[in-house]
Amino acid sequence: MHRPALLAAALALATAGVGVAWTVAATPAAAAVVNLQDVVPAPASVQPAGGVTFTLGSGTGIQTESLDAGNALAALLRPATGYPLPVTTGSGTPSSGIALLLSGADASVGAEGYQLDVTASLLTIRAQTPAGLYHGVQTLRQLLPPTIEARTVQSGPWTVAGGRIVDRPRYAYRGAMLDVSRHFFSVDTVKRYIDEIAQYKLNVLHLHLSDDQGWRIVVDAWPRLTSVGGSTQVGGGAGGYYTKAQYTDLVAYAAARHITIVPEIDMPGHTNAALASYAELNCNGVAPALYTGTDVGFSSLCVNKEVTYTFVQQVLNELAALTPGAYLHVGGDEAHSTSDADYRTFMNRVQPYVGATGRTVMGWHQIGQADHTAGRVAQYWGTTTSDADLSSAVAKGDRILLSPANKTYLDMKYTNATPLGLTWAGLIEVQTAYNWDPGTYLPGVPAASILGVEAPLWSETIRTLADIEFMAFPRMPALAELAWSPQSARNWDTFKVRLGAQGPRWTVQGINYYRSPQVPWGTLPSPSASVSPSRSVSPSASPSASPSRSVSPSASPSSSAPAGVLVNGGFESGSLAPWTGSRCSVVSSPVRSGTKALAGAVTAADTAQCQQTVAVQPNRTYRLTGYVQGSYVYIGATGTGVTASTWTPGTGNAYAPLTVTFTTGASTTSVTVYVHGWYGQPSYYADDFTLTLV
Repeated sequence: MHRPALLAAALALATAGVGVAWTVAATPAAAAVVNLQDVVPAPASVQPAGGVTFTLGSGTGIQTESLDAGNALAALLRPATGYPLPVTTGSGTPSSGIALLLSGADASVGAEGYQLDVTASLLTIRAQTPAGLYHGVQTLRQLLPPTIEARTVQSGPWTVAGGRIVDRPRYAYRGAMLDVSRHFFSVDTVKRYIDEIAQYKLNVLHLHLSDDQGWRIVVDAWPRLTSVGGSTQVGGGAGGYYTKAQYTDLVAYAAARHITIVPEIDMPGHTNAALASYAELNCNGVAPALYTGTDVGFSSLCVNKEVTYTFVQQVLNELAALTPGAYLHVGGDEAHSTSDADYRTFMNRVQPYVGATGRTVMGWHQIGQADHTAGRVAQYWGTTTSDADLSSAVAKGDRILLSPANKTYLDMKYTNATPLGLTWAGLIEVQTAYNWDPGTYLPGVPAASILGVEAPLWSETIRTLADIEFMAFPRMPALAELAWSPQSARNWDTFKVRLGAQGPRWTVQGINYYRSPQVPWGTLPSPSASVSPSRSVSPSASPSASPSRSVSPSASPSSSAPAGVLVNGGFESGSLAPWTGSRCSVVSSPVRSGTKALAGAVTAADTAQCQQTVAVQPNRTYRLTGYVQGSYVYIGATGTGVTASTWTPGTGNAYAPLTVTFTTGASTTSVTVYVHGWYGQPSYYADDFTLTLV
């Protein structure tokens, strides 16, 4: 799925969980006309017409050959303008107003591109398909002032720069992924995210519907998957699941925005929720307990039981019946509890089930170990530019979907100070997410084998819509440009300015975005403009959350914090206490400072955890920092209402820092801090631990 690691939720409550769009109530000064080339993603071709503008007026009408596209445009423009904007159907080119036509576009636009022409009297979007018209409408909305996004009437003028845009996507697959398994998100929250990614011309939403922590889609043949497996989530919350009607509604909602849902049922690993629901799926016939932590790699379907294949086939058949898209995603990553031989046996048996539904197999790139099936897509999530399983997949003829974790994973922190997210794949600021070329990123993989780019958002630390938005914006639009725009149109120095101009638009929409210091953020024209909620709070929102969306998720608690707590204990004097652990010891070398450090002797069956219990205050946020040396070394904290960890894949022959942040609950008075290695790895070393209130 997404990393060979033990992970735990940082659970730092940092953003208000409010699904609110805000509208500008004051009358702003007239905004400057947006240049045609200043949209995101960057268009393939722009020809400005100097001195020419088109102004939307109260008498403007919309003529369209696609009623859905015309109604969508009218619904977007009417609230802020207050204009009636009548929609009529027709194929001829009018002399004035707005026309959405399915003829006359430049031949290069293909199935999803568009041509936009702006004169003083007529604004025309032409495309070969309704999807192309829809993408043209998304460009038009960015060419209007940010206040066009308001849901109450605003002052204009509503002016668009003159000229021509001819635009088309670089890749056919432009996706985002949302993990609804580790934390469950309501239908309304997912719909909101669909609306947000559609603005930037993404055309796929990959839903991670099952994992160790939760099963999120009803399967009639196996009802306990949701009644039991869907009953919890990371941290022990109530969990949830989608009924078939709700899932069908999501599929239709996405399709209306020309987005395809790709469902994922991860297998043979990441299956504890299923195993806990049905004892017969376990090799020993005993159902394990439900799991609310964030370790990975410990679960596996029983490859040698025939009931396993009955289960998988019935699940895939029911899911395919609900999903009109081309792909079913079968996961296939981090199957550490499945032998290589069993993995191949399982995947070779399961993949034909997908084909039998008329769908194409998609899986994480480890699926390259199994036999090739027609059209198969391997999704690459590694952090290096080469991988044996990836090479095998390419050699067998797989197409490659790019999701390199150190570039595209939206759950990675922006900086060490980011209160949400993880760090195992590195810190991903906006420039890091933007500055790479999908066509040349993987040496040895032909550019023609690249299907597209997808930006996954895993939810170990993500609990609310505001959390989703904070981690996705502004990196999701940056990655959308990689997937849509030609490489020749991309440049960081110009992109950061175009991206900064999106900030006022997000403010009006109520999007809770990270204000990266790398980006020159724009502001709304009127500094006195006030905001008020224009739609109801989503069902996933916290009723006690503040309506102010200006509070950054990095805001610190207002209460004063005492000095940090040193948790090194006595090992500088050679005493292990207060640390404990059966394979934990004090060593004189290597050390980072002083003369002593901790060491853990890892075996194939023991992670050699060193731990100690530390007093903490309830309802406070803490930062645990430690320096480690070794491969696959983890630090973390557990306690009442607390599960948090982070890790490193390797530090070489030097110490490197690890930091994890967590928030205590109302009844938390102590936590156990720990460091450990991974099964079968060499011994690790640790030094200089601190636990500090932030």
